[in-house]
Amino acid sequence: MELVWLEDLSALAEYGSFVRAAEARHVTQPAFSRRVRSLENWMGVELFVRSPQGATLTEAGRQILPSAQEAARHLYRMRNEAQEVAGMAAKSLQFAATHSLSFTFFPKWLRSSENGAPIEAVQLHSDSMAVCEQMLIHGQVQFLLCHRHPDVPPLLTPDQFTSKKVGEDVLVPLTSASTNFGTSPAALPYLAYTHESGLGRIVAHRLRGKEDYLHLKPLFSSHLAAVLMSMALESKGVAWLPKSLTEQEILDGRLVRALDESWDIPLEIHLTRPKAILSQSAEEFWGRAGGDPQPST
Repeated sequence: MELVWLEDLSALAEYGSFVRAAEARHVTQPAFSRRVRSLENWMGVELFVRSPQGATLTEAGRQILPSAQEAARHLYRMRNEAQEVAGMAAKSLQFAATHSLSFTFFPKWLRSSENGAPIEAVQLHSDSMAVCEQMLIHGQVQFLLCHRHPDVPPLLTPDQFTSKKVGEDVLVPLTSASTNFGTSPAALPYLAYTHESGLGRIVAHRLRGKEDYLHLKPLFSSHLAAVLMSMALESKGVAWLPKSLTEQEILDGRLVRALDESWDIPLEIHLTRPKAILSQSAEEFWGRAGGDPQPST
């Protein structure tokens, strides 16, 4: 049994595709498939039903998934505890944060959260929402910092995780000031987030059933808000971008509204953690971070 097998199980259960799960795990698809098969051989049962459409959990797979995720978290906690006792990880905090918040919100927020108690060491892992969620689920990080919307729950079960609202943001439909879409609204070029983006989930929920009304024509997609912003600045289309990321471009007049304020999407910024007890330094930081504790739904 290897720890990576348990992490692979969770990734494939989430993505439902060997190709997408392998990409998220930063491994080739054949190697990922072999590791999943190795886990099934060790278990002695099939954990996934494979089909041309993807992979779904068998009844046995659904039964063991929560235990496998908890086992992975427990092993990482055990390692962190051993390192703290040995003085290797004293007061070290591990965060996963989505790219846009890593660039804009995280540095100032972390400094304000110290509250007179300087943090000795911080490890920040910046990635897509899907990867960040997996890191928290597997116990590879202690905290997840991400955008949230009340109507779009994260893929984190409320019986295992809790969160605090630590800030606010808003998604604004923006385009370049020099963009000219012409007189016909028949094809509004749309710069979209991909499926692994947390902001993409939120925008997709807001626009569900309204794409035709807005005459949106998908032109380009990325899980990175910064990439979509660059495309918008190049007059390639409309993107829903975080105000925290685009404030300077808006002030400079380089980005302007493509739609009125009724199409804005208010966001909350949440710090999420496991309900299980963390290291002493992590628990102390959680207590200082402020915000109102909330379930993960």
